[in-house]
Amino acid sequence: MCNASCVIFGATSLAREEVEGKKIIEVGSCDVNGSLRPIIESWKPSTYIGVDIQEGPGVDVICRVEAIVETFGKESFDIVISTELLEHVREWRTVISNIKRICTGNGIFVITTRSRGFHYHGYPDDFWRYELADIEYIFSDCMIEKLEKDRLAPGVFMKARKPKDFVEKDLADYALHSVILDRHVRKIDDESLRHFQRKYRRRQFFKLLGKRMRGVISRRGTTVREEKT
Repeated sequence: MCNASCVIFGATSLAREEVEGKKIIEVGSCDVNGSLRPIIESWKPSTYIGVDIQEGPGVDVICRVEAIVETFGKESFDIVISTELLEHVREWRTVISNIKRICTGNGIFVITTRSRGFHYHGYPDDFWRYELADIEYIFSDCMIEKLEKDRLAPGVFMKARKPKDFVEKDLADYALHSVILDRHVRKIDDESLRHFQRKYRRRQFFKLLGKRMRGVISRRGTTVREEKT
């Protein structure tokens, strides 16, 4: 999944010579509202595999991110692309660790995700918000080549390179901002998640009910005016 600003960032951050003949994986690849894939494939990589949890445009392999190392093996890809995924995975440490582990030494990461101020968007879930400082810390075991805010909506974009002598950073104690709890936490417990989901479903129900009631009132008003005419 990718919006216009993600596509622009990816297209301007990668060069043809970095892509040509290389093995690429896109993690969270279902094309909902745009994709980097057509641009990247025009630069003739040797392989481009799109991975997601369900079938859809741009998905070649159905696989949870938590299982990509077991599925593809360590250091299997020269470029790892992940756009608009990280906010949607509850176990973000495992996912980011796996993204790092499937990348070769001197390989490239292209990552985009959402920051505080971006609305809740549960497709199917939404858990976290990342700031520039978060991404900088989380990927401090890599060489960050480009790190910037999304100019169109609250979000952060990064291009980084995995060093050949890579030593993974321990993120066990790092806290992120939870969009569910509206504070920084190390993890989201089951009860807090269930409580939020119940509140969200009720809010969506009453929002839909109000919309339908306004439609009924509007139609009745139109009918009355027509009868008077």
